[in-house]
Amino acid sequence: MRNLIKNFLIFVFIFIIIIGLFSAFSQGGEKSEIVGLETLVNQINNEEISAIIVSGDKISVDLKNGKKEIIQKETGESFSEIVKNFSIPAEKVTKIKVEVKSESGWEFWAASILPFLIPFLLIGVFIYFMMRGVQGANSKAMMFGQSQAKEFSKDGKDKVAFKDIAGAKEAKEELKEVVDFLKHPKKFYDLGARIPRGVLLLGAPGTGKTLMARAVAGEANVPFFHISGSEFVEMFVGVGASRVRDLFRKAKKNSPCIIFIDEIDAVGRRRGAGLGGSHDEREQTLNQILVEMDGFEPHVNVIVLAATNRPDVLDPALLRPGRFDRQVVIDMPDLNDREEILKVHARKKTLVKEVSLRKIAERTPGFSGADLANVLNEGAILAARKNKKMVETEDLLEAIEKVMMGPERKSRILSDKEKEITAYHEAGHAVVAHFLPHTDPVQKISVIARGQAGGYTLKLPTEDKHMHSKSEFVEELSVLLAGHVAEKETFGEVTTGATSDLRRATNLARRLITDFGMSDILGPRTFGEKEEMIFLGREIHEQRDYSEKVAEQIDKEIDRFIEEAVEQAKKIIKTEKEKLVEVVKVLLAKETIEKNEFEKIVGKKVLA
Repeated sequence: MRNLIKNFLIFVFIFIIIIGLFSAFSQGGEKSEIVGLETLVNQINNEEISAIIVSGDKISVDLKNGKKEIIQKETGESFSEIVKNFSIPAEKVTKIKVEVKSESGWEFWAASILPFLIPFLLIGVFIYFMMRGVQGANSKAMMFGQSQAKEFSKDGKDKVAFKDIAGAKEAKEELKEVVDFLKHPKKFYDLGARIPRGVLLLGAPGTGKTLMARAVAGEANVPFFHISGSEFVEMFVGVGASRVRDLFRKAKKNSPCIIFIDEIDAVGRRRGAGLGGSHDEREQTLNQILVEMDGFEPHVNVIVLAATNRPDVLDPALLRPGRFDRQVVIDMPDLNDREEILKVHARKKTLVKEVSLRKIAERTPGFSGADLANVLNEGAILAARKNKKMVETEDLLEAIEKVMMGPERKSRILSDKEKEITAYHEAGHAVVAHFLPHTDPVQKISVIARGQAGGYTLKLPTEDKHMHSKSEFVEELSVLLAGHVAEKETFGEVTTGATSDLRRATNLARRLITDFGMSDILGPRTFGEKEEMIFLGREIHEQRDYSEKVAEQIDKEIDRFIEEAVEQAKKIIKTEKEKLVEVVKVLLAKETIEKNEFEKIVGKKVLA
C-alpha cells in the first residue's frame, strides 16, 4: 500500500511537470492578445501595424505601440486572399513587413503529435511504476526465506584483531585455537583431530562478545556472517528454518568462514515449554540449527560462533559435544583490564595530561567494556558542553556517576525540610558504612538528585572481589537500612525516601537464606529452583522444593537478619551522633562531600 501511494505521487508529479512544460511551449513565452480578422483589417487601414508573420493558421501581428496580437485564420486561406477579400488597399499593405514561415519542422510535429502522445506517455509511466511495485513485492516474497545475515568481507576496512581488544586474556587464548583451526586445518586432519563446529561465547552484556567474534574472523582472515537470533523468527511458519538452511548454504560456499549468531537465546531456549504447541516457529528454527550443525561434512571448514548472556535458558541439545562443544567465558574486566580498555577508547579522545586512567579504572569496579566506553564518551560530552578544549578528570568522574545513576537533576528543588531529611538519610548510610570493617570505603556523598535517587552515597571497593563472606553481606544490610534508621532516630518517623533501600535489603536477606545457605537455623542448603519461562515479559514458573512450614521459617529468618542489621545500624548512629550531625551540616552547606573531606570529619576507615 505504501509503495502504491508513493508511485501514484510520483506519477502526479511527472504529470504536473509535463503539463507545465507543454503549457509554456504552447504559450511561446511572451503573452499575445487574440483578436479577430476585422480588427486586423482596421489596424492595417489605420496603419497601426509594423510587421505581420504568417505561420500556418495563425497570423502574428506586431503593433507600432509595442503590443502583439494573434489572429486565427481559416485553414488553407492565404494572407493575400484575406487582403483581397476585405478590399484592403495595396499601398497600405506595402508599408507593412510581411513574413511567411513554413509550418514544416519540429514545431509543426510537436504541435501535432504532443497533444496525442502525452496521454499515452503518462499512462505508460503509470503502468511502469505499478509493474515495478508488483515485481518488487514478488521479489521480496521470493526472498522471504533467505538469510538476512550481514557478510563482512575478509578484506574489509573495519577488520578487527585481538590487539584491538583489551583484557579478556583467557578468552583470547582459547579462541586462538579456533583461529589456528581455520588457518591451518591440515595439521589437525593429519592427526585425526576434528575441528570444533561450534563455540559459545558467554558473558554479561557489554563485555565484548560480538567484538571478540569479529576478532576471530579478522585473525583468521576469513569471511564473517553476522546475524541475530531474533532475525530467524517470523510470524510465518517455516521461515526461520528456511533462513537457517540458506545461511549455512552460503557459509559452505564461502568456506572457510565463520557464522556468528548473536543473542542465540532468542531461538535457542529450552524446548517443551508448553507455549506455542508443537508447531512453535522458534522450536522449528532451533531444530534446523541443530540439524545443520550435525550435517557438516568432516572437512567443511565452517565454525559457528554464538553469543549469549543467558546460558542457563539454552536447550541442552545445543550444548552437547559436536555442536557448541566449546564454551568461552568472557568475564567482567578487572582493574588492570579496565585500565587497558580505557586506554583503547581514549585514543580518539582529547584528554589533558593530568588525567590518570588508572584512577578512573579504580572508580569503576563492575563496569563492562561498553560501560567504560560510555564513561569516556559522556566525559567528552560534558567537557564540550562546558566549552572546554580538553577532557579533564572532573569530567570523567562526573561521567562515572552519570553512567551509574543517571544525570543530575538540579532542577528538582527540595524544601528545607526535605533537604534536611535527605542529608540525614545519606549521612546515615555513609557513617554506618565507615564504621563497619567489612564494607567498602565511602567515596562521595551528595544530596543532589541524580536519576531516580533523591541523593546518593557512593561506595567503591579497594580491590576486585569474586567471593563475598557472610560478614560482608550482613554489614551491607546495615548500610542499606542505615538511612531508614537515621531518619527514624532523628525525626521520630520515616519517609518514602527509603523505599528502594528496604526493597534491596529484603531481597539481599532472602538471597542469603535461599541462594547462599548462610542461615544458621535453616542450614547450608538452597530453597527453590527457578526455571524461567518468559511469557508476556514475566517469570511465571518456580519449582518450590520446600514445605509451607519451611517457607514460614524463611520469612522468620529474613525478619531476623533485617532486625539484627537495624540494631547494628542504630548502635553506630547513636554512638557517632556528633559526627553524623557534622556531616549533615557540611552536606546542607555544600550539597556534596568527597572522600577526603568526609574522612576529616569521621577519621580514617579501619578495614578488616
